[in-house]
Amino acid sequence: MKLQMILAMACEAVICAGMAGAAGADCASDEAIAAFVADFQAKVPTQALVPGGTMDDALCTQEKLSEAMQVNLGPVVGYKAGLTSKPAQDRFGVTEPVGGVLYEKMLLEDGASVPAAFGARPLFEADLLLVIGDDAVNGATTPEEVMQHVSGVRPFIELPDLTLAEDQPINGVTLTAIGVAPRLGVMGAEIAVEDPAAMLEALGAMQVTVRSASGEVMAEAPGASVLGNPANSVLWLMQAGYQMKAGDLISVGSIGPLLPPAKAGGGASVTYAGLPGDPKVSVVFTD
Repeated sequence: MKLQMILAMACEAVICAGMAGAAGADCASDEAIAAFVADFQAKVPTQALVPGGTMDDALCTQEKLSEAMQVNLGPVVGYKAGLTSKPAQDRFGVTEPVGGVLYEKMLLEDGASVPAAFGARPLFEADLLLVIGDDAVNGATTPEEVMQHVSGVRPFIELPDLTLAEDQPINGVTLTAIGVAPRLGVMGAEIAVEDPAAMLEALGAMQVTVRSASGEVMAEAPGASVLGNPANSVLWLMQAGYQMKAGDLISVGSIGPLLPPAKAGGGASVTYAGLPGDPKVSVVFTD
């Protein structure tokens, strides 16, 4: 079965139905949202939002929570497809990605220093940002068409925070409700997309390697581990109901496993062999 058909079926089965019915969904209460935001700011484990709910409830809650989170994290500057690789999906017992948001103040530049305990339950992962060039991307139906409307790619180490207390369920619904655990992310220099077809090929063929501060290889995965090609994350998000506009940053999701900062020995780097210039991005973890 072709990937586009798989994506469409997944959308119809769960996410798109949720987006269409979100107006009548059972959102988390104002009190639950306020408690979540307070715990997030304090970096302490918190309670899941709509833990027994549907995807409708999760999407409604995500929108409501996003409005509250923007007070501290700034405006939404893009979207994220989470759990896009098999190791990440296996960890949380799901069989498809989840969609969330990126906030302006969560994004840091290459080499940034952050506390190893940057959140309640901090993790890091190899990721990649696609920079949307124009609104016409919303009409794309293939990865080739997506890349015609992508102006750049940026290496990206995402620093998600699972946030939820260990006795709370972490699954597709609860992750979607909290926007797929946004906390921080470190961006490498932007690489312009001059030849969309060549960049698409490079994205699928690239070898992504995560190394600790000492140079030890912690994880390796090809770009194709992300839904066959990272450009498919854009298609998945659009089919899930997210609308793109020029300048949006799209986190394609996990290129390999989620990793604990404590095991990185004071920092981590990610290299993208096969992208133009074999770029690299790094983060420093402080005590």
